[in-house]
Amino acid sequence: MEMTDKDKVSRSFWSFFDNFKGDKVIWMIVLLLILISLVTIFASASGLAKGDTTRLDIFFSQFKLACAGLLIIIAIYNFPNIKLIRFGAKIGFLFSMTLLVCLIAGIGSITVNGATRALQIGGMQIYIFEVIKVAMVMYLAWAIDAYKSDSFRLPKALSVLSPKLAFLEKPVSKRILYIYLPVLAVAAGMFKGGISSTLFTGLIMFIVIFLGGMPKREIFGALAIGCCMIGLFVGLHYASDGKIFPRIGVAVDRLTLHKEYRLIEEENSREAMEAMRGETHVWSKEYQEAIDRIRQPESAKLAIKEGGILGKGPGNSTQKYSVFAIFSDYIYSFIIEEYGLWGSIIVIILYLSLLARGCMIVRLCDTCFAKIAVAGLVLLITGQAFMHMMVNVNIGPLTGQTLPLISHGSSSFLSFSVAFGVLLSISRLAKKNLDARIAEMQAASVTADEENPEEDNNTGQDVL
Repeated sequence: MEMTDKDKVSRSFWSFFDNFKGDKVIWMIVLLLILISLVTIFASASGLAKGDTTRLDIFFSQFKLACAGLLIIIAIYNFPNIKLIRFGAKIGFLFSMTLLVCLIAGIGSITVNGATRALQIGGMQIYIFEVIKVAMVMYLAWAIDAYKSDSFRLPKALSVLSPKLAFLEKPVSKRILYIYLPVLAVAAGMFKGGISSTLFTGLIMFIVIFLGGMPKREIFGALAIGCCMIGLFVGLHYASDGKIFPRIGVAVDRLTLHKEYRLIEEENSREAMEAMRGETHVWSKEYQEAIDRIRQPESAKLAIKEGGILGKGPGNSTQKYSVFAIFSDYIYSFIIEEYGLWGSIIVIILYLSLLARGCMIVRLCDTCFAKIAVAGLVLLITGQAFMHMMVNVNIGPLTGQTLPLISHGSSSFLSFSVAFGVLLSISRLAKKNLDARIAEMQAASVTADEENPEEDNNTGQDVL
């Protein structure tokens, strides 16, 4: 029976997807997250549309960004071997450290929302912390693998040049030089630009080190040093009357919003009393500032309440006009408002599925670098996603963490595209290596059967 044209098209369509050798569940997660991003950014773009810029312009801008992210994912997915990914981890670390030094030195740095955490390069703003998160996970995977395989070259070279530097060959010296010092240096460099980003990135880095099997005493020692550094920075902030590390004051304000609520209640009570006396109330400057501080979290809670179970429907959000950054910091509450509880559950399922698939890929990996890279990236993506969701539902203060591959923002979107590209590439290479080992075992089994046919026959007679 000859195949019809329709059957041929159907077969070619499914064979096209069958040729993707990376984890197909992660492929589906990536495509669904990007699709959700396009829909939600278009619907919430009222805060972005200014002047001659329309929603359609913003949609096409996000569409171009999504295409660029997919190209990055596909390019990394097609890396021929794990060595190229390892090399990319070192290059990514050097690149991110260069950007961080430029940020600290004020070379091309710009202030956004009162924080210095971005560089202006040409016509593009690069948010450094988004790049550092992914780069540090990959670097630590490389450093831990290199330590375990004893493949560091610099300590050997320096000890040959000078006997006084022979201590660098000791294992503890290598751990300090290649693992703990970079982590503490990066955390210190990030602290000035954002407290929440520093704490979250630092936590992810130390979890990666823990998963890498480094001595627990050293890990907790490094954590203690990090806590002492934070205490020192906080002391300098208050000693300088808020001039040094001003973001500490912002973090404290976000943790103590009850002062704003109390001020608003007092002002409302005063306004009611004056209204009863027939007087006109004049709102104080402190009241206006307090309203501005609580506007985003309160509007986000209102969006969640109004969304209910089924939501208002696409494009019917009202809180997008009240929340300044609903398309980035509060995109999850926007999803709940328009698509309800069911829409929010779908997003949660996608990230939980990513976590589950990451655990499965780790089991397939045959190198320390691959295992740590996959585990670290999956924890980074899902950890940031659930932190974003917790902030949106009022469990914790505003952190400014985006929802991976959904929130608006080119730096975050492209950085997480790199992360997903690495996950898919390692899953493809791991599956390829596993299939090769299975084929070798089967070939060896067939060869053994051919070489010992009598033994097989005797075995069969014994069984009978």
